[in-house]
Amino acid sequence: MLDTAVRPAPIRVAISEAQGLLCAEEVLAQRALPGFDQAAVDGYAVRSVDLHGAGPDHPVSLPVVGEVAAGSRQPHRLQPGQAVRLVTGAPLPTLADAVVPIADTDAHPAQVAVYRAVPSAAYVRRIGEDVAPGDVAVRRGSVIAAAQVGLLAAVGRGRVLVHPRPRVAVLSVGDELVDVARDPGAGEVYDVNSYALAAAARDAGAEALRVGLVSREPGRLRETVADHLASCDLMVLSGGIGGEAGEQVLDALGQLGELDGTRIGIHPGSVQAFGRLGPDKVPTFVLPSNPVSALVLFEVLVRPLIRTVLGRADPKRRRVSARLLSPLTSVPGRRGYLRGRLLREEATGDYLVQPLGTSGTQLLSALAEANCLIELAESTTDVTVGEQVTVAFLAPRT
Repeated sequence: MLDTAVRPAPIRVAISEAQGLLCAEEVLAQRALPGFDQAAVDGYAVRSVDLHGAGPDHPVSLPVVGEVAAGSRQPHRLQPGQAVRLVTGAPLPTLADAVVPIADTDAHPAQVAVYRAVPSAAYVRRIGEDVAPGDVAVRRGSVIAAAQVGLLAAVGRGRVLVHPRPRVAVLSVGDELVDVARDPGAGEVYDVNSYALAAAARDAGAEALRVGLVSREPGRLRETVADHLASCDLMVLSGGIGGEAGEQVLDALGQLGELDGTRIGIHPGSVQAFGRLGPDKVPTFVLPSNPVSALVLFEVLVRPLIRTVLGRADPKRRRVSARLLSPLTSVPGRRGYLRGRLLREEATGDYLVQPLGTSGTQLLSALAEANCLIELAESTTDVTVGEQVTVAFLAPRT
């Protein structure tokens, strides 16, 4: 599945839209940051040599010959034995080489007493200290987070080349489904999966298009899927794919490309299908109708593909070893992904995990309370209290 990952062509976006994306270029600074020597604190610009010997009992008194505000364009020149009052971010006067914080003075506006000597360059942000012209401000392949957005703005870049989020189309297949805006009638159930799976796709970093409900009738299903394959990078369908009805769904989709419905040895959710459909061979997943099975399979199979398309070096969730607080059973011959609540023991810092539900239950409420998946190997059938198990972090609850 991961071998089908194709990264969309880079696009140039406003830096306000770039957060969370991978930078697709080396962003070089065209000018220095800071662009001039400036005060790092509110205080007084001085020549450090004029404060030799200053101390609490022997203050050095200097005449204050001016005041500089942040953003000032008026040049100031400091003569020996003088001080200039300035605020954080204000340009340093000519010949000044240090700033004395206000806390180390009596703050007098005309004749300031300085109670502590400072070395040259003290409390000064030097020109180019952060980034010099020609330096790489943001590297290709780095994730653009808040600091990178700030750095792009600081070097005067309003737009940046990025790898865009993959577009994921999400469809729910089934004539028994109704949207949440309607009350279900006899034999009908709410469409849960198109909402839940679209949310999971966004959580993984994709741009999710929730298409919603699609009829199981082969012609209509095939037509709807074909229409949306042209505008997405990845497609996720959910619906009953077991039994005779499932075979009809897979046959209809198989006419659009290659689709493999081989069962896989995991639980919950061994029944699924994967293939590449349409002229562009769009990676397509068909997941079960049960919301818990669908979400667990999305976590195990679909999310790593999205993260790979995004260019993340490690597409899988972080994993830790945790001590089990309740016994667990697992299906023989299948890798188990069971819901759990990960805790931290205050005294030792060890991870603990409380299973939620059992391997035979598919409760959406338990998955909603989970913050991890407990992974059990195919050979594991029973795990007792106190044993160490591997758990994968899910997105933190907010």
